Amino acid sequence: MSPTEMAYRKTAIGGASGFGLLIALYDTLAGDLRRATDAERGNDLEKRTKELHHALLVVAYLEDWVSQGSGGELADRLTVFYRALRRKVIEAQAKRSAQMLEQQMDEVLKIRELWQQIEMRGTHAAENDRSWEQAPSYAAAAATQYERSASSWSA
Repeated sequence: MSPTEMAYRKTAIGGASGFGLLIALYDTLAGDLRRATDAERGNDLEKRTKELHHALLVVAYLEDWVSQGSGGELADRLTVFYRALRRKVIEAQAKRSAQMLEQQMDEVLKIRELWQQIEMRGTHAAENDRSWEQAPSYAAAAATQYERSASSWSA
């Protein structure tokens, strides 16, 4: 991230609402994925690894944010999205696929756009706003639900 871009983000975050901060995180995530895609295409493995490492940290932060929330259908859908996103980013890195990284960036930007639409409508809660139902749903949702139930098993 360039110094100009960093200064812009710091200024934007300074007066941001909750949705503004969320949108800034999605911007950061999309930027990480874009830079990783460019690095992959340029065969710069060190830069790709650095960018994807940061992207995965942002995903982990977003997941943690959701897990500390009140739960509900939106939280469940976001948890599925973040888990699938992490899996697909790791898979793209293993396969050295710039195209797969680009696809994940597109998915992140779709969700970001939905958050921005909700923010522009006012401050009512996202749970009451059905726009998020347009969010991409991964086929991996069933696998994630299985992971969740399997991880709660005990002997």
